[in-house]
Amino acid sequence: MVSRLTSEDEIAKMRTAGRLAASVLEMIGEHIRPGITTVELNDLCHRMIEDELDCVPAPLNYTNGPGQPPFPKAVCTSVNHVVCHGIPSDKKVLKNGDALNIDVTVIKDGFHGDTSKMYFAGKPTVLAERLVKVTQECLYRGIEVVRAGARLGDIGHAIQTHAEANHFSVVREFCGHGIGRTFHDEPQVVHYGQPGTGMVLEEGMTFTIEPMINAGKRDVKILPDRWTVVTKDHKLSAQWEHTLLVTSTGAEVLTRREEESFG
Repeated sequence: MVSRLTSEDEIAKMRTAGRLAASVLEMIGEHIRPGITTVELNDLCHRMIEDELDCVPAPLNYTNGPGQPPFPKAVCTSVNHVVCHGIPSDKKVLKNGDALNIDVTVIKDGFHGDTSKMYFAGKPTVLAERLVKVTQECLYRGIEVVRAGARLGDIGHAIQTHAEANHFSVVREFCGHGIGRTFHDEPQVVHYGQPGTGMVLEEGMTFTIEPMINAGKRDVKILPDRWTVVTKDHKLSAQWEHTLLVTSTGAEVLTRREEESFG
């Protein structure tokens, strides 16, 4: 079933969930520094989500199905060569120059807001800074082509061409997804492809775009914990994510942070 909002009340609730998710990313940035552990960052986010925002952290105890262990923390923290779904740990201490993605999904009044952002602990390397910048540009280029009547392939093509023009690669095993009352729904929004192909976008659809871009080859593997995804060549990876609402003229970015402007 394709995730689609059909009433003003549903749209309002998705806007609220999106804004609250964005506020967690706005809060956590000042705490990211060399010496802090990823579980400390998780705990700060967890407390804000539950105690201040009166939301549920969607990742906590989430499972993809039979044989998949429940995700044990409130947010995902993916450091350096971790592509996505990094599990916060008291053993993972951030070092100077580390690149970190924090992925937040909150549930408010039954609706999900899902977003992620890249951060640096201390001073990044030139490569990390460039990869993170290009990956954010990939997200924005994908957003720019969203409108009723466009196709999913248009999004993937915009992302892929920008990443590859900068000599980076696009992860293909993981993608954006429909979202609303359900965390992961149709459509699947892949970050590569050909323009004019794939599902036609319709007004009211809600989904994420979340390109994962690698500094080296696109190949990834899943660690024995059944969650953590890493690059096979151990080179850097970056990801940015927003939740969008398709409109007749473009996309409303439901998880827009105060630092961002669209349109």
